[in-house]
Amino acid sequence: MIGMLVLAFGTASGLTGLAQGRAEEIDSVKVTASRVPVALHSSARIVTLLDSVAIASAPAETVNDLLKYTLGVDVRQRGAMGMQTDISIRGGTYNQVAVLLDGINITDPQTGHNSFDFPVNLCDIERIEVLEGPAARVYGTSSLLGAVNIVTRRPTGSGVSASLEGGSFGSLGATASAAAAHRGGFNAVSAGWQRSDGFNRNAAGGRNSDFDALKAFWYGRHAFARRDLSWQAGVSRKDFGSSTFYSAAFDDQFEHTLKTFASVRSEGAGALHFTPALYWNHGEDRFELFRGAPEKYPFNYHKTNVAGLNLNFRVDSRLGQTAFGAEARHERIVSTNLGEALAQPRGVYVRGLSRTAYNLFLEHRLTLGRLSAAAGLTTVCNTGNREGVRLFPGIDANVRLSDALRIYASYNTSYRMPTFTELYYSVGGHRADPNLKAEKLRAVEAGVKYAGRGVRAFAAAYYNRGYDLIDWVKDTAAGDDAPWTSVNHTKVGTLGEEVSLRLTPPDLLLRPGFFLRSLSLGYSHQSQDQVPDPRLRSIYSLEYIRHKVVVQAGFRFWENLALDLSWRYVDRFTGSELLTPYALLDARVGYDFPGLNLYLRANNLLNRTWFDFGDIPQPGLWLILGAACRL
Repeated sequence: MIGMLVLAFGTASGLTGLAQGRAEEIDSVKVTASRVPVALHSSARIVTLLDSVAIASAPAETVNDLLKYTLGVDVRQRGAMGMQTDISIRGGTYNQVAVLLDGINITDPQTGHNSFDFPVNLCDIERIEVLEGPAARVYGTSSLLGAVNIVTRRPTGSGVSASLEGGSFGSLGATASAAAAHRGGFNAVSAGWQRSDGFNRNAAGGRNSDFDALKAFWYGRHAFARRDLSWQAGVSRKDFGSSTFYSAAFDDQFEHTLKTFASVRSEGAGALHFTPALYWNHGEDRFELFRGAPEKYPFNYHKTNVAGLNLNFRVDSRLGQTAFGAEARHERIVSTNLGEALAQPRGVYVRGLSRTAYNLFLEHRLTLGRLSAAAGLTTVCNTGNREGVRLFPGIDANVRLSDALRIYASYNTSYRMPTFTELYYSVGGHRADPNLKAEKLRAVEAGVKYAGRGVRAFAAAYYNRGYDLIDWVKDTAAGDDAPWTSVNHTKVGTLGEEVSLRLTPPDLLLRPGFFLRSLSLGYSHQSQDQVPDPRLRSIYSLEYIRHKVVVQAGFRFWENLALDLSWRYVDRFTGSELLTPYALLDARVGYDFPGLNLYLRANNLLNRTWFDFGDIPQPGLWLILGAACRL
């Protein structure tokens, strides 16, 4: 099962659980759940914060795997190790989540299937912020039901690191990184590679769930006299067997994706904070229905370019904090089958489309005694539709009942333009509607939060009312050959509840050496008021997790041996097809030496059979053996 010993030079371990004082440190972290950053515990929203400790100790290989343990997040994978994963929040779809890297929007306008192709490795990440609920006020109009913001590390000194790993199914991986600090700033670069033979085979006995992926990332920062300048650049390349991802009739599909990203941002201090940012995203996608055989069926090619400019202002005064600004985002695609016919074809690219979104936003936050409140709105105009200028307001309030206990409530609205795929994908048994309307959402939420010594808990209830939500449906009354058609649902309401409890016994019992370092329990429930038409099969909008349970525990035996366990139960409502609920157990064991950590990671430890999509099988027991250290 285990192909080789892993030797990884990365973050030194000893990171299981929360040490004394970490709860206070986490609560003081400023999260971007509003235009004005606020401390985590003071936020009037549910924001899940996965810090470097949680990332290092989790039995996960990718960001996609980490998010499986987040209560309000639905992670539906077709392939292992993040090769093809759809991530949604609170009963939404994978297209309704904004994806950001250090606050820069890298959401893919072609399809949300590719949005989580990050150019960073886990060792590059300082923390992950998951904002649940509509976030147009904060992250723009692609965040209909939430956002995931990846915050990368800021090195404090110079150093180098490298990694090599291997395990089940011919898995191999390597990472390398270097950081150079200099007077006034730093530069950091990293690269990562992973591959596998795959856990499945096609009917002919060939590989069809194998993958080969590469990531590279550069981050730099320099402090000038009055302003700081930072820059980023990254690339993610993936080649993977797509098994039966998009059609059960063909078991040798293949896909190649390439994403590049660059941004530059300036930040200043003082009463008026002005933060301009300029960014560019580029994506390429090649889909092969028959792997390596374009003569059987032509390959689909897509190429996207996104350029954006953000102008953010924040003013601090006796009346509170006011944030305002603007964003312009231009999206363009050329393709073999998406968009309108090009006047001048470019090789295989014979179709294309472009559109530009203009956003203006305003938000004000004030604190009056125990009350903290924020209200704001964003205005939206997109050249890709005929809806003109739209306003989307929101308001949040947080009341401090004691140092540990808070109650909150919020009302927010949001908006999302259709992807190019939803508008134009009319091949392979699909018929898209180029006149789809933009999705709209209104949401109310209320809850209570507690953060005391050794105990962190919350309970929340929310109701989302979606209008013109986009889905792909099939009319079964028209026969098996009926096409999948993109449509707008008139109205869909989602009612949800979440409860979570996290204990850190060393803090609670005032015993720093206690063997149980942390224990977390969480439960979420959702229901929709849309009654599915028995004749219609739905792929996305009418599918959601009814029940999700997450239990995690971190142990430290002696001083050097750590064990982390993560168990989750998922019961998904599909409306038309039966998916059996599943429960999976993942584990990570680590042993510390001075500057070195040896570990064994096991996913699906009990080797269960499970499915996230139809009859697409998922991996059984997957083992990775390794080591980690830092030079």
